[in-house]
Amino acid sequence: MSAVLDDVQIQRLIEEPKPLPMDYERRIVLKSKRGHMEAELAITGQAGSEFKLILRQSSHNPFDFSVILAHRLPNVNTLFRLRRYNGKHGPHTNRLERETFYDYHIHEATERYQEQGLDEDWFATPTERFSDLRSALRCMIDDCAFVEPCGTQIELPLEG
Repeated sequence: MSAVLDDVQIQRLIEEPKPLPMDYERRIVLKSKRGHMEAELAITGQAGSEFKLILRQSSHNPFDFSVILAHRLPNVNTLFRLRRYNGKHGPHTNRLERETFYDYHIHEATERYQEQGLDEDWFATPTERFSDLRSALRCMIDDCAFVEPCGTQIELPLEG
């Protein structure tokens, strides 16, 4: 099976500047959705790529959350998950490496996992860089070439 996106294409999408709208903090409001809270924000990258920023938080477990950067694949209307910053929701196993850990972790899309027929973002590495939804969002903004409007800070309501 060939990869949908190779590692070079994935890296270009991660590095593409993603300007956040002036009111992005107010637009990211978590709303109840089947056992969890969720918010989405569509973003157009500087080169015209379409992205979606998705935040999810369990309604029952504050350590069970995800901040997801997805790319809308052209002409197929499918979301391809580039990165996923996850809380402690249970053990994670990198299947190809046969390593398991239970920690906050960052999933990354890889060509190698796609070629093995696994989810594009199955590979993950543990991290101590965040400990809640808000700090995970901060890490993603810092890591994935988001461009914040001048003079803004993350003061998200994150609740609806």
